[in-house]
Amino acid sequence: MIISRPTRDQSATARRPIDLAKIDVAVIGAGAAGLAAARRLRAGGLATVVLEARGRIGGRAFTVTKSGLPLDLGCGWLHSADVNPWVDKARALGFRIDETPPPWFRQTDDLGFSRAEQTAYQTASDAFYDRLEAAKDAEPDQPAAAHLEAGNRWNPLIDAISSYVNGVELDRLSTRDFGRYADTEVNWRVGQGYGALIAAYGADVDVLTDCPVRQVDHRGPGVVLDTGRGEIRAKAAIVAVPTPIIARETLTFLPKLPAKIEAAHALPLGLANKILFGLPRPEVFAENGHLIGSTTTVATGSYDLRPLGRPIIEGYVGGRLAAELEAAGERAFADFAAAELIGLMGAEIRKELVFLTATAWGSDPWSLGSYSAALPGGAEQRAVLAAPVGTNLFFAGEATSMHDFSTAHGAYRSGIAAAEAALAVISRG
Repeated sequence: MIISRPTRDQSATARRPIDLAKIDVAVIGAGAAGLAAARRLRAGGLATVVLEARGRIGGRAFTVTKSGLPLDLGCGWLHSADVNPWVDKARALGFRIDETPPPWFRQTDDLGFSRAEQTAYQTASDAFYDRLEAAKDAEPDQPAAAHLEAGNRWNPLIDAISSYVNGVELDRLSTRDFGRYADTEVNWRVGQGYGALIAAYGADVDVLTDCPVRQVDHRGPGVVLDTGRGEIRAKAAIVAVPTPIIARETLTFLPKLPAKIEAAHALPLGLANKILFGLPRPEVFAENGHLIGSTTTVATGSYDLRPLGRPIIEGYVGGRLAAELEAAGERAFADFAAAELIGLMGAEIRKELVFLTATAWGSDPWSLGSYSAALPGGAEQRAVLAAPVGTNLFFAGEATSMHDFSTAHGAYRSGIAAAEAALAVISRG
């Protein structure tokens, strides 16, 4: 079977054929992991196709243009940028890297609470993370919330920050898993958008979009995939989908893989959503400023003012609050964020805010969340999820990374690792 796909310009008329009768490896999922795997396999001389359920590539990296501005609806920060492989790829592809340090909790007058309070918060936060680090190898693995100091005035804000960083509050976060995360604390942005970068990186990969995979039959020496475009056979498959797709058995395996399902349940995706406002008079707001909605409740937002100098506010909500607002609809995001900003800056600020959009990653049927956070006791399941099955089935994705989970660079590295494992097996055969 030969199917055509758009070439790099993505036009309807310029197409290149994919011969599905001659596929060595089928990659399921065209996010950062799947695209990285496909490019590595192609470099190794294997015929590869990526099967993507959505009508676009990039997965949870997604840049849109509104009011003439590129807006990252998914991942937006090059975390650990000094060692992040996407930085070199961005520069090679002509993308601009903005190295302006993020505004998170630097001493400033625009956070919404005083410098003295900021110092007190930082002291409490540092002490909490010191306790978390000391307990990361303790048995049994505990919820991170167990290491909060009882009654500390700053506990709600510490918990709120977790909801942005991890997508979950501390009661749903594994101490051990969090302790394994590798962070150089260098964070940069991609001028034209992180999602645009990943889409550009994958633009010449052979991808079939609108092609969900329903089942992977791995009983034979190869694999047989039941897809939205019919049956596809290959020598091997790399599964690079978010954990809920495996946990809920949207994608099934024959024979079944109960260990993978259990691992996926232990590594659910947390939820972090964005709320974006345009600013008709940007000069009213501090460039690269930052506000916290409230320091006394976990259910609050974080607001980047004019990031990259642009006339927008990029708000973040996470965890249970993000889920509640998502369930209530897009208007609920706008009303909640506007109310917090008015509470901080005064009623006159309402006329300065033009709602652009809000994300709803928990409702996206092909992600069902934002990024993985291991439940207490679930840290070891990352290795279980990453392990190959036999010689024809391999796994990738940020959730399979032991140290770079929840990031696009973790996804990239996992895709390269899965591709190299598949190359080694197929080359021996």
